[in-house]
Amino acid sequence: MTSSRVSIDERARFDYVRYANCWEDADVLCAALDPVRGKRILSIASGGDNSFALAADGASVVAVDLSEPQLAVVELKRAAIITLDYDALLSFLGLAPADDRVGVYARLARSIPSDARAFWDAHPNDIHRGIAHVGRFERYFETFRRRVVPLFHGRETVRQLLADKSARERREFYDRVWNNRRWRWMFKLFFSRRVMGLMGRDPEFFRYVEGSVADRILDRAEYAFTILPTHSNPYLNFIFTGQFGETLPRYLERARFEELKQAMDRVDVVRGSAEAVAQRHGPFDGFNLSDIFEYLDPATCASMYRALLASSRPRARFAYWNMLVPRRRPDALADRLRSLDDQARALFAADRAFFYSAFVLEELK
Repeated sequence: MTSSRVSIDERARFDYVRYANCWEDADVLCAALDPVRGKRILSIASGGDNSFALAADGASVVAVDLSEPQLAVVELKRAAIITLDYDALLSFLGLAPADDRVGVYARLARSIPSDARAFWDAHPNDIHRGIAHVGRFERYFETFRRRVVPLFHGRETVRQLLADKSARERREFYDRVWNNRRWRWMFKLFFSRRVMGLMGRDPEFFRYVEGSVADRILDRAEYAFTILPTHSNPYLNFIFTGQFGETLPRYLERARFEELKQAMDRVDVVRGSAEAVAQRHGPFDGFNLSDIFEYLDPATCASMYRALLASSRPRARFAYWNMLVPRRRPDALADRLRSLDDQARALFAADRAFFYSAFVLEELK
């Protein structure tokens, strides 16, 4: 998650790690962009996870972000993937116990760029904790997990929420046990526009949002708790336990680890706006645009579309999410871009990163 060339970088802060992980489902993204070998994809960097997943499936990826700390996260993760074995990687990231993450970092630091090394040298406590936990968004969920959840449910009820159940059992559990008045009231308070702006997302990210933020996220949470399996949802498990559980994000699945290691030489990390980097490094077959259009007014969105189209190969695809602001291809570009709504809806129905309201997939004609 990042922003555009027209002032979001002046309106929002980009001087700290906002996202230590990607909070969009890479399974959805890879199915949408089909990142096979030979394709080139521009990918919003964020925590690096989805850029790595696209590369592990075969594509060459340019990971772009306006934030130097986000790129420092990507560079350190990449060095860890290249250098460590699978279990050591999980331990270093903070997804398994570890004895000496700072010592491991000292070894990895020699192979990361100087600006990324300077950032992490200044944050030894974050290294010690495990970098999967140090983003502002992750700390926001930690506060929710430790201070808010106990006000409406105990540990055993949380364990039952995340247990393997049938769809009928999930629905019954939600209606009978989970969905009490305290849950609804505390959820709406903690995921309100004000609290999220203060503790999670930058207040500027809500500039174009209309209506209740909390009500929309609560509706999506109910979908994730009842329609989708909870035990195999890494994002839901992280929110409620601080770990991804048995099902890790796509790039960290053990079966993909060798492909992931080999893919690191197909990932370029570049600082800048998506459209400026696309013009310098294009053309591309696909674009992972996270939810960047959400932060922009319609005119700026249209300008960005045109810049990306100028850096596109034939039949290039554009994949992105709407969380709270509806954004689609501008009508003026209907003769150049087709909306793949049926495929997008089918993918969104299985999207485990449940806070988004829509997944958008478009293709160059």
